[in-house]
Amino acid sequence: MKIVIACDSFKGSLSSAKAGTAIADGIRRVLPNADIKMHPIADGGEGTSATLIEGLHGTWTPVTVSDPLGRKIDTAYGILPDGTAVIEMAAAAGLPLLSPEERNPLYTTTYGVGEMIADAIRKGCRKFILGIGGSTTNDGGVGCLQALGFTFTDASLAAISPGAVGLADLAAVSAEHALPALQDCAFAVACDVTNPLYGERGCSYIFAPQKGADAAMCAKMDVWLQKFAQCTKQIIPEADPLHPGSGAAGGMGFALKTYLHATLRSGITLVMEQTHLEADIAACDLVITGEGQLDAQSMMGKVPDGVSRLAKKYQKPVIAFCGAVSQDAGICNQNGIDAYFPVLRRVATQQQVMQPECAAQNIADTAEQVFRLISVFKEDAPV
Repeated sequence: MKIVIACDSFKGSLSSAKAGTAIADGIRRVLPNADIKMHPIADGGEGTSATLIEGLHGTWTPVTVSDPLGRKIDTAYGILPDGTAVIEMAAAAGLPLLSPEERNPLYTTTYGVGEMIADAIRKGCRKFILGIGGSTTNDGGVGCLQALGFTFTDASLAAISPGAVGLADLAAVSAEHALPALQDCAFAVACDVTNPLYGERGCSYIFAPQKGADAAMCAKMDVWLQKFAQCTKQIIPEADPLHPGSGAAGGMGFALKTYLHATLRSGITLVMEQTHLEADIAACDLVITGEGQLDAQSMMGKVPDGVSRLAKKYQKPVIAFCGAVSQDAGICNQNGIDAYFPVLRRVATQQQVMQPECAAQNIADTAEQVFRLISVFKEDAPV
């Protein structure tokens, strides 16, 4: 029996790889000769770099960069065997890097993300995968571009201040001193939001409040981002601030697409392509996916959604394992998941069941029982 396991992490308990290993352990108790293909996978959000590095046998590269307030921090990005750099924006500009009292998108910058890209370029990388979820910024990606050599100046030709507040004084943009190697680089960006750069659905009004902005700040930043777009058009006439995804990560989507010619991609699709999941699914008998909690949102671009859609392209049955299910999880059965199985096996506290050892045991035990049932109805499956 050929089985593909492609599940998300069980957040707070197990990585994608470890959750998949637990499922495989349970299966092999029943089908020791099963041909199991493991595909650690993520949807482009938090943890995507770790999933790709672990699943594709990449290496971590330590680097010291600026945090959202310009302080030096030690972080890391990954390099895959083919030389592709895998960078998570949150590693240098993420919300968890700041205390609640420090969160203010007027002053937070994406400069550290640009420093990570520049470091990878110096190390020879020319292909990039960027995950831009979880940011604490709303500077339009200008900080990132500054770290890559682009200049943003006010009317007196002085560099603008870091953060969204600097855009209030923006008068001109120049690519004259941008890193020459950028012309040889290709950027693929995991981006699952469709918001424009500015306007009612723009990043300032929709996302900035969760980053510390009040209503007055949102209104100001929206105007400043319009100015940024206008200045950009002076040197890049085809710039489109209303393109879906331009408002991702406080305008980082616009900066990457416009200045670095990045492609904005569905996170789950991008990861599935990188891990060559489709070929294994096409050749398998059964697909297994899952995540920590299965609910209606699981079928909105998350791992179970992407995996089940790909499986149904080849008419493959799909089962899912999860820590828990919500009342609306039934929608998963209408969207490609043939059956799902919560793995909680006894009454316990949340803290207990989220311990990695406990979670792995529950997943393996549940998988074993599911495959004992499967073996009853599959004559050629050795028990």
